[in-house]
Amino acid sequence: MGWASFWAAVKKSLKTRSPDNIHSLGEHMAFYCYILECSDGTYYTGWSSDPERRLRAHNSGKGARYTRSRRPVRMVYMEEQPDKSSALKRERAIKALSRPKKMRLIGKQG
Repeated sequence: MGWASFWAAVKKSLKTRSPDNIHSLGEHMAFYCYILECSDGTYYTGWSSDPERRLRAHNSGKGARYTRSRRPVRMVYMEEQPDKSSALKRERAIKALSRPKKMRLIGKQG
């Protein structure tokens, strides 16, 4: 691949922001499923490709509606997933768990 075609692929990737284009450039894009503990003791489960940025968004009031009135939040659990689809499926599975099972998952007694 010449430089011109390489930069064309980079520009296309940045325009579309598609994970498929990023993978074609040889980079690995990770996705994460996470659990936040809110200030009221409740749990919020989500997914992100950048959990640190997402945590800042939640704590600044620009995250999920659920966490806006329950700040500050802290990340108590995170696991890497191989792709976005897996992260979404894992998020759904964790959300379906009871509170005691979530507590066991994050390592608290419950």
